[in-house]
Amino acid sequence: MRGRRELRGSILVIASATCFGLMPIFAIYAYQNGLNVTTLLFLRFGIAALLFFFYLVIKGELRKLTYRETLNLLLLGGGLYTGQSFLYFSAVQYLTPALAALLLYLYPLFVYILSVLLKEEKVTLRSLIAMGIALIGITLVLGYPNLGPINMKGVYLAVGAALLYSIYIISGNRLSLKLSPIVTSSYISLFAAVSFLSIILVQEEFRLPLTWVGWISVWGVAIFSTVIAILTFFAGTNWIGPTKASIISMIEPVVTILFAWILFKEHMTFIQILGAFIVLLGGVIITTEIPIHFKIKELLRRVQK
Repeated sequence: MRGRRELRGSILVIASATCFGLMPIFAIYAYQNGLNVTTLLFLRFGIAALLFFFYLVIKGELRKLTYRETLNLLLLGGGLYTGQSFLYFSAVQYLTPALAALLLYLYPLFVYILSVLLKEEKVTLRSLIAMGIALIGITLVLGYPNLGPINMKGVYLAVGAALLYSIYIISGNRLSLKLSPIVTSSYISLFAAVSFLSIILVQEEFRLPLTWVGWISVWGVAIFSTVIAILTFFAGTNWIGPTKASIISMIEPVVTILFAWILFKEHMTFIQILGAFIVLLGGVIITTEIPIHFKIKELLRRVQK
């Protein structure tokens, strides 16, 4: 029975990671077919919010928020998550989807570093080794000779997205939201959609897709890489626990690399691939090294790209 639970849970989390891994792929097609970053993100979160709230109504889980819950979710969704999404989707305009996804996966290390600075975790030899391993991996991916030019603006945007995502994760835990993950996801999506709509109204840059491929990309980001990805992740977590789910989720950039290779003929050298796996190894070591009493394992299960 336990084996079946773990198998089902693992399959669900793999499905979630696959959907999340497709997100930069959908974004590339959206940009190629007339959308800009803010419009794509507004449509992503707007559609996702509608579907999430429909799900809550069907399940009978919709309820009124308190003032404090509303304020907390507004901070997370309208502020931190909006900023993280904007930086990450902007990075995809300057980097290959594979590289952007790899750099985003520096976030487990950033979560650990922030936790140390906030005195919620102690520095250990193992954690230092893990961070060193991850830095070596990033060096191989970015700086190995003869890899061709890499747009550093995209690198800064992707690393900034990873850092802001880490702050989002830490803040979500410190705000102690006593809401179900789906309710949290619904309101965060809603407030993020409102934030991007506000940006669009100020900039006057609302661009709808010009082709059916563009519309498929929009719906792909909203349905597969947001709603289905989040629902399957939390469903899988219920079966196998947050720690295993977080580790399995690290196949996400591998999925991105695979589809970028298939669809865009992007290729990575052996050294880059080696560096990518070293980066993920550092994240795995950080994730599994944290003692059970520390909340970082709970934090990482809040993953909502």
